[in-house]
Amino acid sequence: MTAQQLLIYVPKINNRLRFTFKLILTELLGVKFIFTDDSREFINAQQPKFSYAFHPIGDELFICAKQLLFESGLKDQEIQVSNLNDLPTFFATTRFSAIPFDPFAASFYMVSRYEEYLPTIYDSHHRFEAHHSLAYNHGFLQKPVVNMWAYAIRDLLKSKFPELQFIKREYKYLSTIDIDNAWAYKQKGLVRTVGGYLKSLSQFDFKAIAQRTKVLLGFEKDPYDTYAFQLEVQKKYNLKTLYFILFASYGKNDKNVPITSRKFCELIKSISDNAEIGIHPSYGSNFKQDRLPKEIKRLSKVLNREITKSRQHFLKLSFPETYHHLMELGITDDYTMGFASEIGFRAGICDSFNFYDLDLETETKLRVHPFQIMDASLRYYMLVDVDDAINFIKPIIDEVKKVDGTFMSLWHNESLSNISPWEGWRNVYEQTVMEAVAI
Repeated sequence: MTAQQLLIYVPKINNRLRFTFKLILTELLGVKFIFTDDSREFINAQQPKFSYAFHPIGDELFICAKQLLFESGLKDQEIQVSNLNDLPTFFATTRFSAIPFDPFAASFYMVSRYEEYLPTIYDSHHRFEAHHSLAYNHGFLQKPVVNMWAYAIRDLLKSKFPELQFIKREYKYLSTIDIDNAWAYKQKGLVRTVGGYLKSLSQFDFKAIAQRTKVLLGFEKDPYDTYAFQLEVQKKYNLKTLYFILFASYGKNDKNVPITSRKFCELIKSISDNAEIGIHPSYGSNFKQDRLPKEIKRLSKVLNREITKSRQHFLKLSFPETYHHLMELGITDDYTMGFASEIGFRAGICDSFNFYDLDLETETKLRVHPFQIMDASLRYYMLVDVDDAINFIKPIIDEVKKVDGTFMSLWHNESLSNISPWEGWRNVYEQTVMEAVAI
Protein backbone atom coordinates (compact mmCIF):
# COMPACT_ATOMS: atom_id res chain seq x y z
CA MET A 1 0.00 0.00 0.00
CA THR A 2 1.19 3.51 -0.80
CA ALA A 3 0.83 6.48 1.48
CA GLN A 4 -1.58 8.01 -0.99
CA GLN A 5 -4.02 5.09 -0.89
CA LEU A 6 -7.11 5.41 1.24
CA LEU A 7 -7.99 2.54 3.53
CA ILE A 8 -11.71 2.16 4.15
CA TYR A 9 -13.18 -0.06 6.81
CA VAL A 10 -16.56 -1.60 6.01
CA PRO A 11 -18.36 -4.36 7.93
CA LYS A 12 -18.91 -6.32 4.72
CA ILE A 13 -17.53 -5.98 1.19
CA ASN A 14 -19.99 -6.44 -1.68
CA ASN A 15 -20.72 -5.32 -5.25
CA ARG A 16 -22.79 -2.28 -4.31
CA LEU A 17 -19.93 -0.94 -2.21
CA ARG A 18 -17.33 -1.65 -4.89
CA PHE A 19 -19.41 0.08 -7.57
CA THR A 20 -20.33 3.17 -5.53
CA PHE A 21 -16.93 3.85 -4.00
CA LYS A 22 -15.18 3.33 -7.33
CA LEU A 23 -17.53 5.84 -8.97
CA ILE A 24 -17.23 8.49 -6.26
CA LEU A 25 -13.64 8.14 -5.12
CA THR A 26 -11.80 6.84 -8.17
CA GLU A 27 -13.77 8.11 -11.18
CA LEU A 28 -14.96 11.47 -9.85
CA LEU A 29 -12.15 12.30 -7.43
CA GLY A 30 -9.17 10.26 -8.69
CA VAL A 31 -8.40 8.70 -5.30
CA LYS A 32 -7.09 5.16 -4.98
CA PHE A 33 -8.57 3.13 -2.17
CA ILE A 34 -8.79 -0.34 -0.71
CA PHE A 35 -11.45 -1.93 1.50
CA THR A 36 -10.90 -3.94 4.62
CA ASP A 37 -13.41 -5.71 6.84
CA ASP A 38 -10.67 -6.46 9.39
CA SER A 39 -10.99 -3.94 12.25
CA ARG A 40 -7.55 -4.84 13.63
CA GLU A 41 -5.88 -4.17 10.28
CA PHE A 42 -7.73 -0.85 10.08
CA ILE A 43 -6.75 0.26 13.61
CA ASN A 44 -3.06 -0.54 13.01
CA ALA A 45 -2.86 1.09 9.58
CA GLN A 46 -0.75 4.26 9.37
CA GLN A 47 -2.24 5.89 6.28
CA PRO A 48 -5.24 8.03 5.33
CA LYS A 49 -8.30 6.08 6.36
CA PHE A 50 -11.94 6.28 7.35
CA SER A 51 -14.62 3.87 8.38
CA TYR A 52 -17.95 3.46 6.63
CA ALA A 53 -20.08 1.49 9.02
CA PHE A 54 -23.00 1.71 11.42
CA HIS A 55 -20.79 2.60 14.40
CA PRO A 56 -17.23 3.97 14.68
CA ILE A 57 -14.45 1.61 15.74
CA GLY A 58 -12.62 4.26 17.75
CA ASP A 59 -11.88 7.91 17.17
CA GLU A 60 -11.21 7.55 13.41
CA LEU A 61 -12.78 9.61 10.65
CA PHE A 62 -16.21 8.03 10.54
CA ILE A 63 -18.95 8.26 7.89
CA CYS A 64 -22.12 6.64 9.13
CA ALA A 65 -23.64 4.14 6.71
CA LYS A 66 -27.29 3.51 6.03
CA GLN A 67 -28.41 -0.01 5.16
CA LEU A 68 -28.81 0.47 1.39
CA LEU A 69 -25.31 -0.54 0.27
CA PHE A 70 -25.38 -3.64 2.47
CA GLU A 71 -28.72 -4.88 1.15
CA SER A 72 -29.58 -6.88 -1.92
CA GLY A 73 -32.72 -6.72 -3.99
CA LEU A 74 -35.31 -3.97 -3.84
CA LYS A 75 -37.05 -2.54 -0.81
CA ASP A 76 -39.15 0.54 -0.20
CA GLN A 77 -36.71 3.15 1.07
CA GLU A 78 -37.73 5.68 3.65
CA ILE A 79 -36.43 8.95 2.22
CA GLN A 80 -36.68 12.40 3.73
CA VAL A 81 -34.94 15.18 1.83
CA SER A 82 -33.21 17.99 3.72
CA ASN A 83 -30.97 20.89 2.83
CA LEU A 84 -27.43 21.24 4.15
CA ASN A 85 -26.08 24.70 3.24
CA ASP A 86 -28.15 24.65 0.01
CA LEU A 87 -27.03 21.07 -0.71
CA PRO A 88 -29.99 18.68 -1.08
CA THR A 89 -29.41 15.54 1.01
CA PHE A 90 -31.21 12.39 2.11
CA PHE A 91 -30.41 9.29 4.17
CA ALA A 92 -29.68 11.38 7.29
CA THR A 93 -27.28 9.84 9.81
CA THR A 94 -26.15 10.27 13.44
CA ARG A 95 -24.39 13.23 14.98
CA PHE A 96 -21.25 11.10 15.30
CA SER A 97 -20.80 11.01 11.51
CA ALA A 98 -18.35 13.38 9.82
CA ILE A 99 -21.10 14.00 7.25
CA PRO A 100 -24.70 14.26 8.51
CA PHE A 101 -26.05 12.05 5.70
CA ASP A 102 -24.84 9.02 3.78
CA PRO A 103 -23.51 10.39 0.45
CA PHE A 104 -22.55 6.94 -0.81
CA ALA A 105 -25.99 5.40 -0.29
CA ALA A 106 -27.68 8.51 -1.73
CA SER A 107 -25.40 8.41 -4.77
CA PHE A 108 -26.12 4.73 -5.35
CA TYR A 109 -29.85 5.35 -5.09
CA MET A 110 -29.67 8.07 -7.75
CA VAL A 111 -27.22 6.50 -10.18
CA SER A 112 -28.65 2.97 -10.07
CA ARG A 113 -32.08 4.50 -10.78
CA TYR A 114 -33.41 2.47 -7.86
CA GLU A 115 -36.75 4.26 -7.89
CA GLU A 116 -37.34 3.31 -11.53
CA TYR A 117 -37.41 -0.38 -10.63
CA LEU A 118 -40.21 0.20 -8.11
CA PRO A 119 -43.93 0.10 -9.04
CA THR A 120 -45.01 3.39 -10.59
CA ILE A 121 -47.40 4.99 -13.08
CA TYR A 122 -45.93 5.28 -16.57
CA ASP A 123 -46.74 7.82 -19.26
CA SER A 124 -48.41 7.00 -22.59
CA HIS A 125 -45.10 5.71 -23.98
CA HIS A 126 -44.50 3.51 -20.92
CA ARG A 127 -41.76 5.78 -19.62
CA PHE A 128 -40.92 6.62 -16.03
CA GLU A 129 -42.16 10.16 -15.58
CA ALA A 130 -39.92 12.96 -14.35
CA HIS A 131 -42.83 14.19 -12.23
CA HIS A 132 -42.73 10.93 -10.25
CA SER A 133 -39.03 11.18 -9.47
CA LEU A 134 -37.60 11.99 -6.07
CA ALA A 135 -35.48 14.76 -7.58
CA TYR A 136 -38.41 16.55 -9.23
CA ASN A 137 -40.71 16.29 -6.22
CA HIS A 138 -38.06 17.67 -3.89
CA GLY A 139 -36.78 20.40 -6.17
CA PHE A 140 -33.30 19.14 -7.01
CA LEU A 141 -33.76 17.72 -10.52
CA GLN A 142 -31.75 20.62 -11.90
CA LYS A 143 -28.76 20.02 -9.64
CA PRO A 144 -26.04 17.38 -10.21
CA VAL A 145 -26.29 16.23 -6.60
CA VAL A 146 -24.02 13.19 -6.97
CA ASN A 147 -21.19 15.39 -8.22
CA MET A 148 -21.91 17.88 -5.44
CA TRP A 149 -21.81 15.13 -2.79
CA ALA A 150 -18.54 13.86 -4.27
CA TYR A 151 -17.01 17.32 -3.90
CA ALA A 152 -18.25 17.47 -0.30
CA ILE A 153 -16.42 14.19 0.35
CA ARG A 154 -13.33 15.61 -1.37
CA ASP A 155 -13.37 18.69 0.86
CA LEU A 156 -13.68 16.51 3.97
CA LEU A 157 -10.79 14.25 2.94
CA LYS A 158 -8.62 17.23 1.99
CA SER A 159 -9.09 18.76 5.42
CA LYS A 160 -8.20 15.52 7.21
CA PHE A 161 -5.52 14.17 4.86
CA PRO A 162 -3.67 17.00 3.08
CA GLU A 163 -1.28 14.47 1.55
CA LEU A 164 -4.05 12.86 -0.54
CA GLN A 165 -3.94 13.71 -4.24
CA PHE A 166 -7.07 14.44 -6.27
CA ILE A 167 -7.44 14.63 -10.05
CA LYS A 168 -8.00 17.99 -11.66
CA ARG A 169 -11.30 17.60 -13.48
CA GLU A 170 -12.19 19.46 -16.67
CA TYR A 171 -15.60 20.61 -17.83
CA LYS A 172 -16.63 19.25 -21.24
CA TYR A 173 -19.47 19.80 -23.70
CA LEU A 174 -20.92 17.18 -26.02
CA SER A 175 -23.45 18.17 -28.66
CA THR A 176 -25.76 15.34 -29.76
CA ILE A 177 -28.30 15.35 -32.57
CA ASP A 178 -31.02 12.77 -33.23
CA ILE A 179 -32.22 12.25 -36.78
CA ASP A 180 -35.75 10.92 -36.53
CA ASN A 181 -36.77 12.30 -39.90
CA ALA A 182 -33.96 13.22 -42.27
CA TRP A 183 -36.18 15.29 -44.59
CA ALA A 184 -39.64 16.75 -44.27
CA TYR A 185 -40.70 16.03 -47.87
CA LYS A 186 -37.86 14.44 -49.84
CA GLN A 187 -37.22 10.71 -50.27
CA LYS A 188 -40.56 9.66 -48.74
CA GLY A 189 -41.76 7.51 -51.63
CA LEU A 190 -44.95 7.85 -53.68
CA VAL A 191 -47.45 6.50 -51.14
CA ARG A 192 -46.26 8.70 -48.24
CA THR A 193 -45.94 11.75 -50.53
CA VAL A 194 -49.51 11.37 -51.81
CA GLY A 195 -50.65 10.76 -48.22
CA GLY A 196 -48.89 13.96 -47.16
CA TYR A 197 -50.68 15.97 -49.83
CA LEU A 198 -54.05 14.51 -48.86
CA LYS A 199 -53.47 15.21 -45.17
CA SER A 200 -52.54 18.84 -45.86
CA LEU A 201 -55.55 19.19 -48.16
CA SER A 202 -57.91 17.81 -45.48
CA GLN A 203 -56.51 20.40 -43.05
CA PHE A 204 -56.71 23.19 -45.67
CA ASP A 205 -52.98 23.68 -45.15
CA PHE A 206 -52.22 25.17 -48.55
CA LYS A 207 -48.92 26.61 -47.30
CA ALA A 208 -47.62 23.08 -46.64
CA ILE A 209 -48.88 21.92 -50.03
CA ALA A 210 -47.03 24.76 -51.74
CA GLN A 211 -43.85 24.14 -49.76
CA ARG A 212 -43.88 20.38 -50.42
CA THR A 213 -44.33 21.04 -54.13
CA LYS A 214 -41.47 23.56 -54.29
CA VAL A 215 -39.14 21.19 -52.44
CA LEU A 216 -40.01 18.20 -54.63
CA LEU A 217 -39.53 20.28 -57.80
CA GLY A 218 -36.16 21.50 -56.57
CA PHE A 219 -37.13 25.16 -56.20
CA GLU A 220 -36.73 25.19 -52.42
CA LYS A 221 -34.51 23.44 -49.88
CA ASP A 222 -36.17 20.82 -47.69
CA PRO A 223 -36.80 22.53 -44.32
CA TYR A 224 -35.34 19.61 -42.33
CA ASP A 225 -32.14 19.74 -44.37
CA THR A 226 -30.22 21.66 -41.74
CA TYR A 227 -27.00 19.68 -42.09
CA ALA A 228 -24.92 22.47 -43.63
CA PHE A 229 -25.87 24.71 -40.71
CA GLN A 230 -24.98 21.98 -38.22
CA LEU A 231 -21.57 21.51 -39.83
CA GLU A 232 -21.01 25.27 -39.87
CA VAL A 233 -21.70 25.47 -36.10
CA GLN A 234 -19.49 22.45 -35.42
CA LYS A 235 -16.55 24.03 -37.23
CA LYS A 236 -17.15 27.53 -35.85
CA TYR A 237 -17.13 26.33 -32.22
CA ASN A 238 -14.89 23.28 -32.64
CA LEU A 239 -17.68 21.01 -31.46
CA LYS A 240 -17.49 17.32 -30.83
CA THR A 241 -20.85 16.07 -32.11
CA LEU A 242 -22.53 12.69 -31.86
CA TYR A 243 -25.46 11.70 -34.08
CA PHE A 244 -28.09 9.04 -33.51
CA ILE A 245 -29.79 7.77 -36.65
CA LEU A 246 -33.23 6.17 -36.78
CA PHE A 247 -32.60 3.51 -39.41
CA ALA A 248 -35.73 1.41 -39.24
CA SER A 249 -38.76 0.22 -41.14
CA TYR A 250 -41.70 2.63 -41.24
CA GLY A 251 -44.06 2.55 -38.26
CA LYS A 252 -46.51 4.72 -36.34
CA ASN A 253 -43.70 6.34 -34.34
CA ASP A 254 -40.85 5.53 -36.74
CA LYS A 255 -41.25 7.91 -39.66
CA ASN A 256 -37.78 8.41 -41.09
CA VAL A 257 -37.20 8.07 -44.81
CA PRO A 258 -36.93 4.50 -46.17
CA ILE A 259 -33.68 2.74 -45.32
CA THR A 260 -33.44 1.75 -48.99
CA SER A 261 -33.03 5.41 -50.01
CA ARG A 262 -29.63 5.92 -51.62
CA LYS A 263 -29.74 9.62 -50.70
CA PHE A 264 -30.35 8.74 -47.05
CA CYS A 265 -27.38 6.39 -46.99
CA GLU A 266 -25.22 9.06 -48.65
CA LEU A 267 -26.33 11.58 -46.02
CA ILE A 268 -25.34 9.20 -43.21
CA LYS A 269 -21.91 8.65 -44.76
CA SER A 270 -21.47 12.39 -45.21
CA ILE A 271 -22.31 13.06 -41.56
CA SER A 272 -19.87 10.38 -40.46
CA ASP A 273 -17.02 12.30 -42.12
CA ASN A 274 -17.19 14.90 -39.35
CA ALA A 275 -18.96 13.22 -36.46
CA GLU A 276 -19.56 9.96 -34.64
CA ILE A 277 -22.73 8.01 -35.34
CA GLY A 278 -24.78 5.72 -33.15
CA ILE A 279 -28.05 3.84 -33.55
CA HIS A 280 -31.43 5.31 -32.62
CA PRO A 281 -33.38 2.10 -31.90
CA SER A 282 -36.87 2.25 -33.33
CA TYR A 283 -39.95 2.66 -31.19
CA GLY A 284 -41.08 -0.68 -32.53
CA SER A 285 -37.90 -2.43 -31.34
CA ASN A 286 -39.14 -2.06 -27.77
CA PHE A 287 -41.92 -4.52 -28.53
CA LYS A 288 -40.30 -6.79 -31.11
CA GLN A 289 -36.77 -7.62 -30.06
CA ASP A 290 -35.81 -9.09 -33.42
CA ARG A 291 -35.88 -5.59 -34.95
CA LEU A 292 -32.92 -3.89 -33.31
CA PRO A 293 -30.31 -6.47 -34.41
CA LYS A 294 -31.40 -5.83 -38.00
CA GLU A 295 -31.30 -2.03 -37.54
CA ILE A 296 -27.78 -2.16 -36.10
CA LYS A 297 -26.59 -4.53 -38.85
CA ARG A 298 -28.00 -2.31 -41.62
CA LEU A 299 -26.51 0.90 -40.22
CA SER A 300 -23.19 -0.84 -39.65
CA LYS A 301 -23.20 -1.96 -43.28
CA VAL A 302 -23.79 1.62 -44.50
CA LEU A 303 -20.93 2.97 -42.40
CA ASN A 304 -18.71 -0.09 -42.78
CA ARG A 305 -17.94 0.01 -39.07
CA GLU A 306 -19.19 -1.45 -35.80
CA ILE A 307 -22.04 0.33 -34.03
CA THR A 308 -21.42 0.59 -30.29
CA LYS A 309 -23.35 3.73 -29.28
CA SER A 310 -27.10 4.06 -28.83
CA ARG A 311 -29.92 6.36 -27.73
CA GLN A 312 -33.50 5.08 -27.46
CA HIS A 313 -36.10 6.68 -29.74
CA PHE A 314 -38.68 8.56 -27.61
CA LEU A 315 -36.20 7.99 -24.75
CA LYS A 316 -37.96 4.69 -24.05
CA LEU A 317 -35.94 3.20 -21.23
CA SER A 318 -37.12 0.33 -19.05
CA PHE A 319 -34.93 -1.00 -16.24
CA PRO A 320 -33.19 -3.36 -16.65
CA GLU A 321 -34.66 -4.83 -19.85
CA THR A 322 -33.54 -2.10 -22.26
CA TYR A 323 -29.95 -2.23 -21.11
CA HIS A 324 -29.87 -6.03 -21.13
CA HIS A 325 -30.97 -6.02 -24.77
CA LEU A 326 -28.41 -3.38 -25.77
CA MET A 327 -25.56 -5.25 -24.11
CA GLU A 328 -26.57 -8.49 -25.85
CA LEU A 329 -26.18 -6.66 -29.18
CA GLY A 330 -22.72 -5.28 -28.50
CA ILE A 331 -23.72 -1.74 -27.47
CA THR A 332 -21.10 -0.39 -25.07
CA ASP A 333 -22.35 3.19 -24.57
CA ASP A 334 -25.92 4.45 -24.14
CA TYR A 335 -27.04 8.10 -24.22
CA THR A 336 -30.71 7.80 -23.20
CA MET A 337 -30.35 8.92 -19.57
CA GLY A 338 -32.53 12.00 -19.39
CA PHE A 339 -36.21 12.82 -19.05
CA ALA A 340 -38.49 13.78 -21.92
CA SER A 341 -40.78 16.02 -19.90
CA GLU A 342 -38.21 17.99 -17.88
CA ILE A 343 -34.64 19.21 -18.27
CA GLY A 344 -32.10 18.34 -15.62
CA PHE A 345 -30.19 15.43 -14.13
CA ARG A 346 -32.23 12.22 -14.25
CA ALA A 347 -29.54 10.22 -12.42
CA GLY A 348 -28.31 13.21 -10.40
CA ILE A 349 -24.94 13.17 -12.14
CA CYS A 350 -23.25 14.89 -15.09
CA ASP A 351 -20.57 12.29 -15.71
CA SER A 352 -20.81 8.92 -17.42
CA PHE A 353 -20.97 5.79 -15.28
CA ASN A 354 -21.31 2.04 -15.65
CA PHE A 355 -24.81 0.61 -15.45
CA TYR A 356 -25.35 -1.24 -12.18
CA ASP A 357 -27.81 -4.09 -12.67
CA LEU A 358 -30.01 -4.25 -9.56
CA ASP A 359 -31.59 -7.50 -10.73
CA LEU A 360 -28.24 -9.27 -10.90
CA GLU A 361 -26.52 -7.13 -8.25
CA THR A 362 -23.50 -6.49 -10.41
CA GLU A 363 -21.74 -3.67 -12.21
CA THR A 364 -21.87 -4.08 -15.99
CA LYS A 365 -19.59 -2.79 -18.73
CA LEU A 366 -22.37 -0.71 -20.34
CA ARG A 367 -21.43 2.96 -20.01
CA VAL A 368 -24.33 5.35 -19.38
CA HIS A 369 -23.93 8.95 -20.60
CA PRO A 370 -26.53 11.37 -19.19
CA PHE A 371 -27.82 14.39 -21.12
CA GLN A 372 -29.39 17.43 -19.45
CA ILE A 373 -31.46 19.37 -21.98
CA MET A 374 -33.55 18.39 -24.99
CA ASP A 375 -35.23 20.72 -27.47
CA ALA A 376 -38.57 18.87 -27.32
CA SER A 377 -38.62 18.99 -23.50
CA LEU A 378 -38.53 22.76 -23.59
CA ARG A 379 -40.83 23.27 -26.58
CA TYR A 380 -43.49 20.58 -26.16
CA TYR A 381 -43.50 19.48 -22.52
CA MET A 382 -42.45 22.53 -20.54
CA LEU A 383 -44.03 24.95 -23.08
CA VAL A 384 -41.09 27.32 -22.84
CA ASP A 385 -41.27 30.36 -25.08
CA VAL A 386 -38.45 30.56 -27.62
CA ASP A 387 -37.36 33.96 -26.29
CA ASP A 388 -37.04 32.57 -22.77
CA ALA A 389 -35.48 29.20 -23.58
CA ILE A 390 -31.86 30.16 -22.93
CA ASN A 391 -32.84 31.30 -19.42
CA PHE A 392 -33.80 27.69 -18.69
CA ILE A 393 -30.72 26.23 -20.36
CA LYS A 394 -27.96 28.48 -19.00
CA PRO A 395 -28.51 27.61 -15.29
CA ILE A 396 -28.12 23.93 -16.18
CA ILE A 397 -24.85 24.64 -17.99
CA ASP A 398 -23.64 26.69 -15.03
CA GLU A 399 -24.40 23.83 -12.62
CA VAL A 400 -22.35 21.43 -14.75
CA LYS A 401 -19.44 23.86 -14.92
CA LYS A 402 -19.43 24.25 -11.12
CA VAL A 403 -18.65 20.54 -10.69
CA ASP A 404 -16.41 20.20 -13.78
CA GLY A 405 -18.77 17.70 -15.37
CA THR A 406 -19.96 17.05 -18.93
CA PHE A 407 -22.84 19.06 -20.33
CA MET A 408 -24.75 17.24 -23.06
CA SER A 409 -27.49 18.72 -25.21
CA LEU A 410 -29.98 16.84 -27.40
CA TRP A 411 -31.33 18.47 -30.53
CA HIS A 412 -32.97 17.27 -33.74
CA ASN A 413 -32.32 18.34 -37.31
CA GLU A 414 -35.95 19.42 -37.60
CA SER A 415 -35.81 21.73 -34.56
CA LEU A 416 -33.14 23.70 -36.43
CA SER A 417 -35.44 24.25 -39.42
CA ASN A 418 -36.88 27.63 -38.39
CA ILE A 419 -40.33 26.58 -39.57
CA SER A 420 -43.43 25.96 -37.46
CA PRO A 421 -43.37 24.84 -34.71
CA TRP A 422 -39.64 25.56 -34.48
CA GLU A 423 -39.39 29.22 -35.53
CA GLY A 424 -36.46 30.81 -33.70
CA TRP A 425 -35.12 27.63 -32.14
CA ARG A 426 -32.10 27.56 -34.45
CA ASN A 427 -30.92 30.68 -32.60
CA VAL A 428 -31.56 28.98 -29.26
CA TYR A 429 -29.33 26.10 -30.37
CA GLU A 430 -26.47 28.41 -31.27
CA GLN A 431 -26.96 30.38 -28.04
CA THR A 432 -26.76 27.08 -26.15
CA VAL A 433 -23.53 26.19 -27.93
CA MET A 434 -22.04 29.62 -27.19
CA GLU A 435 -22.88 29.30 -23.49
CA ALA A 436 -21.66 25.72 -23.37
CA VAL A 437 -18.24 26.40 -24.91
CA ALA A 438 -17.63 29.61 -22.95
CA ILE A 439 -15.00 29.25 -20.25
